[in-house]
Amino acid sequence: MKYQRLSKEQLDEMHKEFINFLASQTITAQEWEEIKKETPEVAEQELDVFSDLVWEGVLNKVQYLEHISPQQMHLFHLKESEMHVIAVQLKNEIDLTSNEGFDWLRNNLLNDEVEFLQAKKNYSEDKNADKFALIQQGSIISSGDLFLYFDKIIN
Repeated sequence: MKYQRLSKEQLDEMHKEFINFLASQTITAQEWEEIKKETPEVAEQELDVFSDLVWEGVLNKVQYLEHISPQQMHLFHLKESEMHVIAVQLKNEIDLTSNEGFDWLRNNLLNDEVEFLQAKKNYSEDKNADKFALIQQGSIISSGDLFLYFDKIIN
């Protein structure tokens, strides 16, 4: 398995897609039930393959990621050949994960307590693995609104 198995909730949400996946392998509903009972390791492998296909599709499309912690915000633009990151760091005890902390940041962008950094980084040989690693570290897929906002401010 290259990525991570989808959770039960995610698999439930993708029930129709999973049925289509099984059908593409000419596995009927009855055969699937038999596989689960008689060879559960094969069923596990099928779930892993399906999960990897789903992750691959998501990772191919994702353009922006965000990772927000109490004192830092990392905003990623995942371009074709490189990723561009904007980091916002606070030098005080304001918590960016709270509404009050985010409001403070919005109203104090030019404060000496706020530091902006940016960098570009080339992908490794496996671009999607790089993206997945960021998600594993706590980044979430976003629309890119925050990245674009801060990009406009600092560039």
